[in-house]
Amino acid sequence: MTEKKRFRGRAVKITGLVLGCALVLGGGGAGWVYWHLDHNIHSVDIDKALGDNRPMRADQVAASPSASASPSAEPLEKGVLNVLVLGSDSRSGKENKKLGGGDSGGARSDTAMVLHLNADRTKATVVSIPRDTLVERPACPTESGGTTAVAYNVMFNSAYSLGGPVCAVKTVETMTGVRMDHYLEVDFAGFARLIDALGGVDVTTDEDIDDDLSQLHLKAGDHHLDGKTALAFARTRHGVGDGSDLGRIKLQQQLVKALVEQVAGSGLLTSPTRLYEIADAATGSLTTDTGLDSLTELAGLARSLQGLSADSVKTVMMPVVQAPSDHNRVVADQPEADELWESLR
Repeated sequence: MTEKKRFRGRAVKITGLVLGCALVLGGGGAGWVYWHLDHNIHSVDIDKALGDNRPMRADQVAASPSASASPSAEPLEKGVLNVLVLGSDSRSGKENKKLGGGDSGGARSDTAMVLHLNADRTKATVVSIPRDTLVERPACPTESGGTTAVAYNVMFNSAYSLGGPVCAVKTVETMTGVRMDHYLEVDFAGFARLIDALGGVDVTTDEDIDDDLSQLHLKAGDHHLDGKTALAFARTRHGVGDGSDLGRIKLQQQLVKALVEQVAGSGLLTSPTRLYEIADAATGSLTTDTGLDSLTELAGLARSLQGLSADSVKTVMMPVVQAPSDHNRVVADQPEADELWESLR
């Protein structure tokens, strides 16, 4: 079992623990706590925005080639699910601006993963989509009622910048042919608050990091990072390795490991106050689709993952090759990429 699989599996279980404990707090006489955490979560009605012109859900494909693409009535505890997970540098709001943002129009999705869960939730596949992948960006609906123009050979993360979650989902569905049943997004400020609520996080760097863009300056050695510095640690790439996303991914994996260790040793269950602070930070960082925009729905998803072990979580990257038109960009490597997405339908 690889370290990446081990810690990703543990992170899923810890997420479920936090959500479950939040529900216990709400049902144990502190209903206002539940109400507050529930109202922390922001949501986007992606199903309404995109309508029926989408890939069929996995359970409908299995049932009948002519099945309707209408939302499934199955509860979150059952059925195959594909979830688009984005980490965004959303730049709206004072907190996000302080953490490296500009105006809200500059928001980007620098981390994108498709989480595929099998029907009985005993196996999961996590597919990372490189942000620099050149794709066809489809016409996306806008809030004003219009649509954006189709664009070719544009960076994958431009979809979120142009049309937010709706266009990000539409682009992923266009490039993969896989229906995204749900959407989860975590932003700058919420991530930093979560780290601070946990009391910071310990990391060790093998080399000096000096990156003015992410405002991170660390000497090689051991460091205790607060929320702002941990966020910079997760975002930096110009100050490590060859300056590519590979260096950033390595640091992000190290940070995930450190975070899991921090959560596991933080004594969440022994301190309702700390549990609330952490749950408040976690829910306050989320934007979801309307099918996951309550604690009840999120906890239902978490409960369904209780039987998922680290050995049953597979992590892969969408197969890519260097783009012929730009050596700083990549394109899907075919037919391997299509074969991967076919396995998730």
